[in-house]
Amino acid sequence: MPLRVVVLVSGSGTNLQALLDAAGPAAYPDGAPYAVVAVGADRPGIEALARAERAGISTFTHRVSDFAHRAAWDAALTESVAGFEPDLVVLAGFLKLVGDTFLASFGGRLVNTHPALSPAFPGMHAPADALAYGVKVTGCTLFVVDAGVDTGPILAQAAVVVQEDDTVETLHERIKTEERRMLVGAVERIAREGFSVEGRTVRFG
Repeated sequence: MPLRVVVLVSGSGTNLQALLDAAGPAAYPDGAPYAVVAVGADRPGIEALARAERAGISTFTHRVSDFAHRAAWDAALTESVAGFEPDLVVLAGFLKLVGDTFLASFGGRLVNTHPALSPAFPGMHAPADALAYGVKVTGCTLFVVDAGVDTGPILAQAAVVVQEDDTVETLHERIKTEERRMLVGAVERIAREGFSVEGRTVRFG
């Protein structure tokens, strides 16, 4: 059976699309090692949900503002994701921090991308922070989510050279290109080999 993957999104869904394309019949005529079984979002009407719907994938939406408090939103998100029995949950541009209930249910099989070479430049403005600091190389990281902000054990990284004429936008676009490649490669490897976490060390197989 392919690895069952639920993807959580907040925006255009380019990482989601990369996962869908890589698992398509053109790449795997006899069946891919993983399958995106559902896509969830924190707001309606976004392109990422439209991508999922065009691919015939189940979707769901939970807006934080629809709940009395953040813990209730987290519980509802947990219940919706659990209903699809995922082996892996991928935060693909998901702009909300999940809470204790979600981590208790999916910790150790919840991964996220970050547009920097962790532990450098955590937070929402990593490409801008990298440019401001004057680094010559930055990149992207795929990590196992923990209770911190971009602090979890590292699954994969890819480097991106900073050009002298880079703006935040041009740098971020090149990072995103590498991010998609890194994410797809890592999910394919997880599907074939699995992984374990010992302290801060992630081991495939």
